[in-house]
Amino acid sequence: MNKITMELQADHLIREALREDISSEDVSTNAVMKEYVKGQVDLICKQDGIIAGLDVFRRVFELLDDKTEAEFFCEDGDAVEQGQLMGRVTGDIRVLLSGERVALNYLQRMSGIATYTRSVADLLKGSRTKLLDTRKTTPNMRIFEKYAVRVGGGYNHRYNLSDGVLLKDNHIGAAGSVSKAVELAKEYAPFVRKIEIEVENLDMVKEAVEAGADIIMLDNMTPDEMKEAVRIIDGRAETECSGNVTKENIARLTEIGVDYISSGALTHSAPILDISMKNLHAIG
Repeated sequence: MNKITMELQADHLIREALREDISSEDVSTNAVMKEYVKGQVDLICKQDGIIAGLDVFRRVFELLDDKTEAEFFCEDGDAVEQGQLMGRVTGDIRVLLSGERVALNYLQRMSGIATYTRSVADLLKGSRTKLLDTRKTTPNMRIFEKYAVRVGGGYNHRYNLSDGVLLKDNHIGAAGSVSKAVELAKEYAPFVRKIEIEVENLDMVKEAVEAGADIIMLDNMTPDEMKEAVRIIDGRAETECSGNVTKENIARLTEIGVDYISSGALTHSAPILDISMKNLHAIG
């Protein structure tokens, strides 16, 4: 995550996370550490996986004290192993103690998403289908979680509601029909916006094609239905399939020939990667 993105989009979120954890003071740290002492602590991986979020981890400590230094022996996207020394953080021991939990929360969560995404993306190797995330993210964590998906080898779907047109079942219900929803979207949205629409059966597929949708999302359809939908669409629109896609069931979708597979599980169901800060000690 580059410096500009961090300062404009992430810093205020990290500060809020720190305020949540330190509402007035860190009582435990202040009780045992009355004044500045320079220290160093190791960053250790306790589980095999893909690392993501090192810059965010570092930024937590920098926002507490810009003199804090972090040295890493790996980079985002690297495969890491249990017991691996991934880096060291040096600075005011009070800062190292107070920032530890927030910094690890970000790093563990982001690395867990990158690890899970990589395991799913690997199942699509050799196909032309791209793996997408969704908006099923943790509130106030989207920028971090979607970044982690990219690190893991996935691609980002729209970032938020302002980022693209996606007409789902309730939008279609509000408009009255698939055709009407696409028509209204074309009238309203700038011409640079693609219009994607979610369909649930083959009749809706045909209607979406005739209406001129740019992307047709095949939602919760059977593999046979999706194959037939791809045949009907015949390249006249891009295709995406979705609906409870996980690592355990994605294999059944790889031969369908859709352009994209979207999975909310990448962000809402990925377990954290176990990481710890150990061996804190004073240095001269």
